[in-house]
Amino acid sequence: MDTKVLVVDDDKEIANALDKLLTIEGYEVIKAYNGLEALDALVQNNIQLIILDVMMPKLDGLSTTLKIREQKNIPIIILSAKSEDSDKILGLSMGADDYVTKPFNPDELIARVKSHLRRYITLGDVDNVTHNAQLTVGGLNLNKEFKQLLVDGVPTRLTPTEYKILDFLMTNAGVVFSSEQIYENVWQEPAYSVENTVMVHIRRIREKIEINPKEPKYLKVVWGIGYKIEKL
Repeated sequence: MDTKVLVVDDDKEIANALDKLLTIEGYEVIKAYNGLEALDALVQNNIQLIILDVMMPKLDGLSTTLKIREQKNIPIIILSAKSEDSDKILGLSMGADDYVTKPFNPDELIARVKSHLRRYITLGDVDNVTHNAQLTVGGLNLNKEFKQLLVDGVPTRLTPTEYKILDFLMTNAGVVFSSEQIYENVWQEPAYSVENTVMVHIRRIREKIEINPKEPKYLKVVWGIGYKIEKL
């Protein structure tokens, strides 16, 4: 089965350049030029990854990300001319897995695409070597075969990146990891200025698993060091 990547950008020159870049790497590319077209393309195609521009007509990239996250956990890479940390944090907070600024380095973008697809497709198979493998910490139950999280028995949706972070921390419950260690283990690439990226994902996970995110029971910050899942 061909790996399908959805490219969404109202600038057709950029969309075509991404199409050529990804096609050379062996991916099948589906193109859309605004958020509404992207949502239609998701219905009509089995997409494995999305590269999404922010500033688009009809439905912008951030609103599109929110709509996609209501139904799907496909990796989303936001592509934007805005390079401020606040813009990156906003994009990640909306549910994106990664944020790449324009003008982008083609090699870096392809490396990120491969990294996210590896976690979404390949690493999922590795997790399934032990059937019915489950991780349990208090009221958290992570079923590694079905990629499902139960919080006090209630199914809770995670993005692929959130799932891998929680899997990593629950597997090593009680151990404190720095942002760099989390990034390198989950993203499978060297960490460079990743504190904000990891922080946003941690915050989103906490909002999903904690009764009171401001007084977390499970996902704790160890100030000046990093994060851990409490060993209960």
